Amino acid sequence: MADKNQSQYHPAEVNGYNRSDQESLQEVEEARRKKKMKWTIGIIAFVIFQVVQALFFILVIMKFKSPKFRIAEVDIQNLTAGTQASPSFDMTFHAPIRVKNTNWGPFKYGASTVNFTYEGAQVGQAIIPKSKANFKSTKKINVDVTVSSTSLSADLKSTLGNQLGSSVITLKSQGELNGKITVMFMFKKNKISQMNCTMAIDTSTKTVKSMSCN
Repeated sequence: MADKNQSQYHPAEVNGYNRSDQESLQEVEEARRKKKMKWTIGIIAFVIFQVVQALFFILVIMKFKSPKFRIAEVDIQNLTAGTQASPSFDMTFHAPIRVKNTNWGPFKYGASTVNFTYEGAQVGQAIIPKSKANFKSTKKINVDVTVSSTSLSADLKSTLGNQLGSSVITLKSQGELNGKITVMFMFKKNKISQMNCTMAIDTSTKTVKSMSCN
């Protein structure tokens, strides 16, 4: 007959732990695993976000572009043109000059000039004062210009005579702005913005027939 004090084996007890203790430990381990997984996913997502943000900053914000320096539609005030036999011209007009800055920082530039030429010879000039074009905006500069054929050589006046025969003369406007773009108050880049525009002027109607800029 078995001893009543003899220890009996209980299948619910293993190594000093009963089944409920084992289940509790498993739940704790599972909770820890899920928490660790959440932290891992959170860290990976944060790293990916930082990489994307850095790439966006480098490729978009830090991509400095030269602002566009252009002359818009010219408004002719006075125009006196000679003939094919006696070629000459004198003209005054309003020149709306634009500095388009597409960068994420302002473009500060120094004083400059825009030269108006006929067949490479200067016939007029406009002064561009020191200023700035704010980020993602266009700076508007309105100047009055006077151009004249007085200083043209005999050869160029001969060319002018041929153009006046068709009632059209061609002028070019050329200039350069030297400035600096600043992003987030600390990233800076020197940039040069150039103007190279051509305008065809109809002397019979005293209007600008066409305008193109490179």
